[in-house]
Amino acid sequence: MLFPTVPFAVFFLIAFAVSWLLRPTYRVWLWVMTGLSLWFYAYSEARFVLLLAATIVISWAFGEAIWRSLGPDRARTPLSINLVRAAVAVHLAILGWFKYYGFFVDSVVDALDTIGLDVGRHAVAIALPVGISFFTFHALSYVIDIGRGELEPLRFDEHALYLSFFPHLVAGPIVRASEIKPQLRLRPDPRHVPYGEAFRLIAFGLFKKVVVSSYVATEIVDPVFGAPAAHGPLDLLVGVYAYAIQIYADFSGYTDIAIGCALLLGIRFPQNFDAPYRALSLQDFWRRWHMTLSRWLRDYLYIPLGGSRGGERATYRNLFLTMLIGGLWHGAAITFVVWGAIHGGFLVGERYVKGWWRERVPEPVLPAPATTLLQWFLTFHVVCLAWIFFRATSLGDAFEIIGGILGGTAPSDLVTPLLVVTIVAMLASQLVPPIVGRRVEDRFVALGMGAQVVVIAAVLTLIDVLGPDGVAPFIYFAF
Repeated sequence: MLFPTVPFAVFFLIAFAVSWLLRPTYRVWLWVMTGLSLWFYAYSEARFVLLLAATIVISWAFGEAIWRSLGPDRARTPLSINLVRAAVAVHLAILGWFKYYGFFVDSVVDALDTIGLDVGRHAVAIALPVGISFFTFHALSYVIDIGRGELEPLRFDEHALYLSFFPHLVAGPIVRASEIKPQLRLRPDPRHVPYGEAFRLIAFGLFKKVVVSSYVATEIVDPVFGAPAAHGPLDLLVGVYAYAIQIYADFSGYTDIAIGCALLLGIRFPQNFDAPYRALSLQDFWRRWHMTLSRWLRDYLYIPLGGSRGGERATYRNLFLTMLIGGLWHGAAITFVVWGAIHGGFLVGERYVKGWWRERVPEPVLPAPATTLLQWFLTFHVVCLAWIFFRATSLGDAFEIIGGILGGTAPSDLVTPLLVVTIVAMLASQLVPPIVGRRVEDRFVALGMGAQVVVIAAVLTLIDVLGPDGVAPFIYFAF
């Protein structure tokens, strides 16, 4: 069920009314909201509802067993460590079967073909459940946090809602159990819901997804990436910039709507985007882009690999491996691996260069504004280079786009003034200070109820008029 649709609007109105009516009866509220969340998932993924339910049961059962196996003062024991390992193995096996089985078989067959062994291709076509990576990551963080002694297990009904809660179910943000547990047990006052913030997030999210993302995708991104050889250097270059805007508008738009819907239900999710295209380094980019995934990779992959312990070489290795695995998490394709390798390689490179530069060039070479502009320019273009591989359907297409930008001869006829203005405006929006959004919220809240209804109706009408007929699925639904 897509957020920017009439079925979701009807569903959410029902969920909103039911949630606030039942919130005083905590146990009933938990079960009803879990049921609604499962129905939300079943609307488009009915055949995988049992998979989601199994993930809930398995992670809860492991959490209980791990908790009971901890020693005094929540100390780890050999049994608790082995149970955590078993839980991680089970969840990764489920994820691997649905997401990576075909990729693994194809890779093995291709490797055997290179040495002259033709074994044929016998991989079974397996459908990918929407959101499987996200609810698997939620389940993994839950059992690992219990194993670390950082979290007491949730009751089964609380855990069921935590894992299935519909605003974050299919594309995040990735919420830790420790972040949502105290909120589930609160009794929020419906008179003090931050509805101004919620409506601002939902309105901006809808505009980014329905209007901006759809426009740049239709006008240039899909044509350019669909047939790169048919387009000239300018079209290809602007197409890459446009994809950077599309994926940001699409994913941050989804996240804004998810956070806004959760706020209206009395739950606050962590922020997931913070103007990523104003970043001045790759490290800064990953502090701003898909922030909940970045923290997940840091806490459950980078640090367990050794983090920055063990010297510079170990740190470089762990950084690179983390981003490489992060790329593979996005999809079972070599293009995602290359995307992760680019980010990992440049993260390692910039860390090395900064250390080398500080030792040898202690005084600034350029004025501060010029340095800032150069850092932004380099960072943005490294990110865009990686986006080429993220979006391309094959390595061949990705290199064809890069080659076409550097020396293509085909005509360029897709770039229009409106397209350029849209890209520049979206980049400029990254510089808007957060206080502007808060002022919009305050002015909306200060209006009377009648005026608020008029504003909401006008905004939704504008989005509907400017948007296309029908809405494409969110990009991150595929992950």
